Amino acid sequence: MLLEVERLVAGYGKIEVLHGISLALEEGTLCAIVGANGAGKTTLLRTISAIVPKRAGSVRFDGKDVTAMSTHAIVRRGLAHVPEGRRMLAHLTVEENLLVAAGIRRDSSVRADINAMFERFPILGTRRHVPAGSLSGGEQQKLAIARALVSHPRALLLDEPSMGLAPKLVAEIFAIVREERARGASILLVEQNARAALALADRAYVLERGSVALEGTGKELLERADVTAAYLGGA
Repeated sequence: MLLEVERLVAGYGKIEVLHGISLALEEGTLCAIVGANGAGKTTLLRTISAIVPKRAGSVRFDGKDVTAMSTHAIVRRGLAHVPEGRRMLAHLTVEENLLVAAGIRRDSSVRADINAMFERFPILGTRRHVPAGSLSGGEQQKLAIARALVSHPRALLLDEPSMGLAPKLVAEIFAIVREERARGASILLVEQNARAALALADRAYVLERGSVALEGTGKELLERADVTAAYLGGA
């Protein structure tokens, strides 16, 4: 198993948000995390990435316990986090954002890989010299994904990639996720669009109030009437 989370507990100050969550991401698969706002989805990804310190439990990535590692060390091991809200380096250009992300690498093909990102996302190529903060929401989301990919990750943590985007842009972002999945990427996807996420997922978990309420294949959860009623707007 590429990523294993066992009995993870975390929170902020005196508030405990995650109450012993366990889940797993198999290499080359897409695992979806769905649930209502406030269920702990973003906190889960932030704790896996060591942005939020864990209080109990463990995170193993590629067979190694990374619980005590820094965020930077976890990224170096190949776990890339595309955060909610994109979190651009707003005053740096698009190209500089990609160069910063590729800074963890020590090989000679960084420039070629950045050019490949511009070929894959042509709008970023046309705006490579403008500040990232001037991009539209959809353009920033593409940059956030490109920034993660240029680090050559073993796995991607995607946090609400469609949030705040117009329907056409949502479709474009999900097309990118599908393409990465087809390339064999390992993806842990937190997504407010539960129907679209479950339709892509090999495995899926439903979070409620910081705990795993349901789990199964994406297809199994899509076919459950209780999941449909609670998260997908009815049958």
